[in-house]
Amino acid sequence: MHSVLITGGAGFIGQNLVHAWRAARPDDLLVVVDAMTYAANIRSLEPLIADRCILFVKGDIKDGALMRRLFDEHAFTRVAHLAAESHVDRSIVDPEAFLQTNVLGTFTLLKAAHDAWRSSGTIDGARFLHVSTDEVYGSLGPSDPAFSEASPYRPNSPYAASKAASDHLVRSFVATYGMPALITNCSNNYGPYQHPEKLIPLMIIHALEGKPLPIYGDGSNVRDWLHVSDHCDALMSAIERGGVGETYNIGGGNERNNRDVVGLICDTLDGAFAADRGLATRFPSCPAASGQSCRALISYVTDRPGHDHRYAIDAAKLDREFGKRRSTGFEAGLGQTVHWYLDQEDWWREVTSGAYKAWIDKNYGFRIAV
Repeated sequence: MHSVLITGGAGFIGQNLVHAWRAARPDDLLVVVDAMTYAANIRSLEPLIADRCILFVKGDIKDGALMRRLFDEHAFTRVAHLAAESHVDRSIVDPEAFLQTNVLGTFTLLKAAHDAWRSSGTIDGARFLHVSTDEVYGSLGPSDPAFSEASPYRPNSPYAASKAASDHLVRSFVATYGMPALITNCSNNYGPYQHPEKLIPLMIIHALEGKPLPIYGDGSNVRDWLHVSDHCDALMSAIERGGVGETYNIGGGNERNNRDVVGLICDTLDGAFAADRGLATRFPSCPAASGQSCRALISYVTDRPGHDHRYAIDAAKLDREFGKRRSTGFEAGLGQTVHWYLDQEDWWREVTSGAYKAWIDKNYGFRIAV
């Protein structure tokens, strides 16, 4: 049995990890910390909170006193650090917030964990998992080999730079202080509870509301798509079986360009409306409600600054050490995701109200369709 701290546990990957951890390791004590910024949502965690299956703390990882108090009270032996600002477009508009959370916050959490484990003499049996991104490696050309753990860091956005800095902090704590930490770098995640600012839920919801589907540039940018359930499975393996000081790349093995991803979302929605005419009543603004294709909503807009062309992950090290664990094919996983958003209208309408609408207007309002 472990006492586990999950930071950023009300975010997309975080809440999926909470559910996965609770299901796989029911005897562990789970403490979930989240600052509850715009991207957080605890609706899916509320049953666990009510049943006292987890302890939820609204707090900021930059609050050193709070972090140390939590370590003293709960004697954590595992930390899964997912708290981060993570949206590239937002990092272009407000880079300081990314430096504060992703760099200073990670440092504060590392120090709290190290001080607590050293003073209690438990550092040898503890593990600190820092969850990072493939964006720290920069961009690949069409024929370049996929990123491996040995790939040099070449971040091209404030977000990627802030995550690269936090990775380096973790490594420095391992080398300098003997911190029992390890790092994972994942590719693009998708699945339930993802905030609608991200590509896949953004396109699903815009299509349902009959709004334009804005694709940057010519849509040729390629990402490796990883279902969040497969990611969580890999994270739990890494924290228990991974080596201290090691890095593990986690990818889905599903490279797709943005144009094809959006097209597949449209085709999936078209098929869903054809099979269930009740959807036309619920979403009358969607082109599929009148028998048209959602592809009619696709528009191409001015590319964002510093937009990496391609990411791809070589997960051979992960597969070799833990066994291949990715079980969700992209087409099946995307279909499941589309239907999740169809079924969870109340959830995303709540999320997309107010401040989120202002963000969409700010980010896309100035972009010119091309």
